[in-house]
Amino acid sequence: MNRNAWSRLLCLLALIVVAPAAPALDAAAVRQLAADDYEAMVAAVNRLAAEGDVAAIPLLKALQDGVLGVVDDRVVVVLDGAVSDALTGAAVGVASEQVEAVMVNNRVRSAVDTALAALRLAAPARDTRLAAAAELAASADEEMLPLLTQALERERDPAVRALLTLARASLDIKNPDAAARRAAAVALGESDRPATRQLLLALLETQPGGGFVEPDAAVRAAAQKSLAEVDSRLMIPRLLGNLFSGLSLGSVLLLAALGLAITFGLMGIINMAHGELIMIGAYTTFVVQNLFRVHLPGVFDSYVLAAIPAAFLVSALVGVALERGVIRHLYGRPLETLLATWGISLILIQLTRTIFGAQNVEVVNPAWLSGGMAIGGDVVLPFNRMAIIAFAALVVLAVWALLNRTRLGLNVRAVTQNRTMADCLGVPTPRVDWMTFGLGSGIAGLGGVALSQIGNVGPDLGQSYIVDSFMVVVLGGVGQLAGTVIAAIGLGEVNKLLEPHTGAVLGKILVLVFIILFIQKRPQGLFALKGRSAEG
Repeated sequence: MNRNAWSRLLCLLALIVVAPAAPALDAAAVRQLAADDYEAMVAAVNRLAAEGDVAAIPLLKALQDGVLGVVDDRVVVVLDGAVSDALTGAAVGVASEQVEAVMVNNRVRSAVDTALAALRLAAPARDTRLAAAAELAASADEEMLPLLTQALERERDPAVRALLTLARASLDIKNPDAAARRAAAVALGESDRPATRQLLLALLETQPGGGFVEPDAAVRAAAQKSLAEVDSRLMIPRLLGNLFSGLSLGSVLLLAALGLAITFGLMGIINMAHGELIMIGAYTTFVVQNLFRVHLPGVFDSYVLAAIPAAFLVSALVGVALERGVIRHLYGRPLETLLATWGISLILIQLTRTIFGAQNVEVVNPAWLSGGMAIGGDVVLPFNRMAIIAFAALVVLAVWALLNRTRLGLNVRAVTQNRTMADCLGVPTPRVDWMTFGLGSGIAGLGGVALSQIGNVGPDLGQSYIVDSFMVVVLGGVGQLAGTVIAAIGLGEVNKLLEPHTGAVLGKILVLVFIILFIQKRPQGLFALKGRSAEG
């Protein structure tokens, strides 16, 4: 019974305020709240809610908070050690240790939630009534029907009335009267909630032995029409949701593949450890998060801003060490490079398991990245996904500016197009190699920061994206920034548009088949690399 002090004080004040009106509550229903039978408890909760007396709110809140008990066949409330009668609010001269707590199950909790929502329909505040109506629209009980009818009769706000109508229709759909069921089916056609589809589809189901579950043809016709209206209303939000999901997936793929496109395009190195560079960026974010939690708790929500440069720097340093220590000795030997980087990826995975453990670690979204924006139906656009899309766009712009507006970018483009000629003209190709490899590795670390905000962070994180990253690079064209962007966004959109119809696995297979066929016709990808070496 250890509860927040403010919650206890408010509940106690509520009991005191409504004490004069408390005797109006159904005494038998109050006693039944402490019954051993959960169904009897649910019936008592519904009876108190059906009376519509706001005096029942603190009593039901006490049951919800676990401070309702029974002693000597008397239902009491225990707050801060003080025991009071649940019906009258009068003090009871017994110790709190003598009180036997009333146990509830999920069925009772659900009934209490619904009853409290129903009682709040009488609140003067419009937002309170709107929230209560939304709860009832999602989980109204049949015994709440009279209360819903009363609330509809006195309610004048259109938004609240719409939700109450939906709640009553969801109950009337099971009415023995065919006319009531038909009216309910028509009313449900005004809804934009996906749960409404299930209610309407239930009227159109067929029985195992033949025939419809709903015997009345007029009710079925109304349900069919309403179902079409609901589907039409949900189509646009769901399409927008799928497009947003595709853009979000494409942004993740872009961050994962952008660094690989740079290194692969410059040196022709098949770096199988690229995924582990992404993983290092994600774990760097985890470390920065913990440092902020311990040393800077007041600005914890800013840890992501500090994790971005940290992840870039750590992944870039690992990439430079990889290029200087291993890859530079294997130029011109692609098979050996592939095997060496694959071995390094296994070493990095095991090293991560040794340091952080084999289990996934938790990276918490800051408050400003939590939640989302509802656009209709059950479609919500998460803020963290929006942030990743914007972040990917900023990274692409920064990489474009680096490659096209700096001396390093000029050298990178020169070496990419013709390494021998660039070397003859004085371009320091070894330095360009390690700096570019460090840049690509740092961008992979940025991808890890983004991935840490939308999924689990574990030692195998990078393995999930290495194949997709190579597909993006090959499809877009080796060394082509524009091709990488278009390929990543295109693959993300195609995947998400196919998933509702084919499933995730079959959708990926179809995408892979398309890429194979496309590469057969156009080996250079969407955009061919320009330069003498490419043309030759």
